[in-house]
Amino acid sequence: MPAVKHFGFFQFKETVTPAQVETCFGEMQAMVGKIPGLLEMIHGPYDSAEGLNDGFTHGFIMTFESPEARDRYLPHPVHERVKEVVVPCLERVIVFDFNVV
Repeated sequence: MPAVKHFGFFQFKETVTPAQVETCFGEMQAMVGKIPGLLEMIHGPYDSAEGLNDGFTHGFIMTFESPEARDRYLPHPVHERVKEVVVPCLERVIVFDFNVV
């Protein structure tokens, strides 16, 4: 069964502080170990001279053990609680998943 990479790109609202950004990613990181099948979560700010980020300032990548694990994560109560912290801080978000072959 293929693993799933779950990418996200965030543009935080201008009023969001660096401490709030840190809190958002801390909450997201804490889902690892609480949601079955979520194996890893890495994140960081945009850092490229290319300038192709279209205003998105931060990104993350989650690894799920399978498509089914990702599907169970989406409505999971822990994920829903984290969304209550993160989503109000966002101006825009993109999420993109693919199966690792």
